[in-house]
Amino acid sequence: MPLTAPQAQSPANLVIRGGRIYTVSDRMPTAEAVAVAGDTIAFVGSNADVAKFVGPRTRVVDLQGGVVVPGFTDSHNHLLGVGERELTLNLEGTRSLNELLARLKTRIAAAKPGAWVTGRGWIETHWTPRQFPTRADLDRVSPGNPVFLGRADGHAAVTNSAALRLAGVTRETKPPFGGDILRDASGEPTGMLIDNAQSLVEQRIPAPSSAELDSAVVLGVERSLRLGWTQLQDAGQTWTYVERLRRLFRAGRIKLRIYQAIGGPGPDADRLIAQGASVGEFKGRLTIRTIKAYIDGALGSRGALLLAPYSDAPATRGLLITRLDALRPMLKAALRRGIQVETHAIGDSANRLLLNLYAEAFVAVPESARAVTPPRWRDEHTQVVSLSDIPRFAQLGVIPSMQPSHAISDLFFAPSRLGPERVRGAYAWRSLLRTGVRIPAGSDAPVERGEPMIEFYAAVARKDTSGFQGPDWHPEEAVSRPEALQMLTLWPAYAAFEERRRGSIEVGKWADLTVLSADIMRVPEREILKTRCVMTVVAGEVVYEEKRKK
Repeated sequence: MPLTAPQAQSPANLVIRGGRIYTVSDRMPTAEAVAVAGDTIAFVGSNADVAKFVGPRTRVVDLQGGVVVPGFTDSHNHLLGVGERELTLNLEGTRSLNELLARLKTRIAAAKPGAWVTGRGWIETHWTPRQFPTRADLDRVSPGNPVFLGRADGHAAVTNSAALRLAGVTRETKPPFGGDILRDASGEPTGMLIDNAQSLVEQRIPAPSSAELDSAVVLGVERSLRLGWTQLQDAGQTWTYVERLRRLFRAGRIKLRIYQAIGGPGPDADRLIAQGASVGEFKGRLTIRTIKAYIDGALGSRGALLLAPYSDAPATRGLLITRLDALRPMLKAALRRGIQVETHAIGDSANRLLLNLYAEAFVAVPESARAVTPPRWRDEHTQVVSLSDIPRFAQLGVIPSMQPSHAISDLFFAPSRLGPERVRGAYAWRSLLRTGVRIPAGSDAPVERGEPMIEFYAAVARKDTSGFQGPDWHPEEAVSRPEALQMLTLWPAYAAFEERRRGSIEVGKWADLTVLSADIMRVPEREILKTRCVMTVVAGEVVYEEKRKK
């Protein structure tokens, strides 16, 4: 039976038909056609029944056997970083130290003498040998220009000697709280800075111009729309950045939905708590209601906070990078004001600490004193969890916001970092789902590539993009394709309090749609990675369309 909005005979502005539509709705799981009136879905049903919505001005799209899914949402993305990756030295995919140095040498040749060269994207665990680069390596190709190259995870960077000199970092320099300066056997800095120690050099890098920042945001938005994302949930920024977004929205330069978190604890988070959430600006395209906090660093750079020492580095358990005496009052104040909190937690100790902190706040601020119930607070990453802590997410109502691609990037080093016992609780999607939680999926771009097909594939295959999985990588933790689709559509909508407006293809919901070149619910696993976005629709507007070959 077709699902139709009131005034069903009114012509639609857009009709898509002639393929398979996965609605992510139990009322009608699949359909043949969808009609859009304004920014809203007006009809979901058969090719025959949709004909009544076609008028003289209706655009009719014939899928020719293609597939439509609810508009994909990236539940954890760093939009500015994605754009900046395109503007600076993009080191994504470097297969060796020599390749990194070759790319850097090309960039240095085009730079002015003494100018800073910055970039991001290298992952040493993809190299042979699997070891961090050093300032001596960078000095070979850049003795004069200061260089700062971030690891893909954003939690470590390598700098050259020129950069360390400008920052005044020497063998006597003490690392700041929540950071580390790696040193060689003689005590000299190697050039590797972990977590908060990166700021020692970053503060010396000239800030980009306002026009450059605008370009980075717009580049990130355009790339996202080409890939089929209809919303990004941006994990932590400043009010200055929010004003930039508002200006770009007003100018019509952003068509993407953005669910923006503000970094905290600190003055920016205090401001959000004081003034309250701003929901649905620009006709539902911009919402600011969330604070992003951090517990620890990243597993790859050994900054993730573990309950026991690293298996491959017994002298460390990782880093706590935010002071708890700043987190605790912020959590209680946010709960009273109805502000959502999402907190970065990678290691098993960090995840336990996060759950404990949230539980403390929930006890201190009873439901009667909260502005929003349930608060839908989030654990961003949830990468390594003690098996005894897995049930606590459902018990507390905490949302594990996870990135499937991390599991297929980290499989090359996580076993050695964690050992066989801790790996059992790593990237444990199936174990968490069994407890009844929803898992919104994201990419953490630019840490990862930021492509929805990689995230979908990683969730269902639990293998890297070449098909490699490795021993004891717990294939039983993979999810089904219907679950993976919910992870990229309906569950992110829930995590943003938007499940009544988006996340499934149902009459009355916003018309956010992603059109794909192949049926990802049926094709062989490896074919998922070859699937392209051919059209992206946000609020009923076609904001991206693949050019058809003549």
